[in-house]
Amino acid sequence: QVQLVESGGGLVQPGGSLRLSCACSGFIFRTYAMNWYRQTPGKERELVATITSSWSTNYADSVKARFTISRDNTKSTVSLQMNSLEPEDTAVYFCNAKGAYYTYWGQGTQVTVSS
Repeated sequence: QVQLVESGGGLVQPGGSLRLSCACSGFIFRTYAMNWYRQTPGKERELVATITSSWSTNYADSVKARFTISRDNTKSTVSLQMNSLEPEDTAVYFCNAKGAYYTYWGQGTQVTVSS
């Protein structure tokens, strides 16, 4: 049974930081590219950050230099360190695993940036 369970969301003031984590099970984690997406009401889901199975990373322009994605293959987890948060970062954040044949999603965690 495949599971992706996000944690770490919450309410934070502008300029603050949060760290999201995604605990994965039920698939061969090390062979999957891992992504973080986010979505706000009425908008399409947006790709925020990617880390491939070979550890390459890529970021949306809107979060470059503020967000850092990392993975721990020994624990089957992927994390997103978010610094200098802005109100525009408010969204539901989703963990995504993309393999050669299958794609899996977590249930999402809410991040709200507000004073």
